[in-house]
Amino acid sequence: MSEYRVGMGFDAHALEEGVPLVLGGVRIEHLRGLAGHSDGDVLAHALTDALLGAAGLEDIGALFPSGDPKLAGADSLQLLAQAWERIQAQGWELANADVVLIGEEPRLAPYRDEMRRRLAAALDVGPERVAVRATTTDGLGFTGRSEGLAAQAVALLRR
Repeated sequence: MSEYRVGMGFDAHALEEGVPLVLGGVRIEHLRGLAGHSDGDVLAHALTDALLGAAGLEDIGALFPSGDPKLAGADSLQLLAQAWERIQAQGWELANADVVLIGEEPRLAPYRDEMRRRLAAALDVGPERVAVRATTTDGLGFTGRSEGLAAQAVALLRR
């Protein structure tokens, strides 16, 4: 009999001028990017935390501390892949994952398929197992004021 576990992840970063915007491993032309120790990819970070949580492991900050100078500017897809290797070593496989960007901009539609492909590739699964969606907060909160972006993710693992 299979064992199933679900995990939820969340991440948020401020938008900052002069920083590239990377979401789901895709660089998007935008006036501001996400400030962070790594590339600030909130989609990859939220997904990493969801997977780690489902596997009963520590969070992304414990695995990849923001104070580690070796991780400055790190590619978040590589961090996701490293976390996934640890999870797979415990016998888990991905059933599916759902990642949601929260913010007023940018529009994800032109990039969604490539984001799905890149996130899925980091997990060595087909893109049909990873959904990427977006929502706004209708002008409410820091995401509504376009001060930053947030993401939530849920992942279902099976062993």
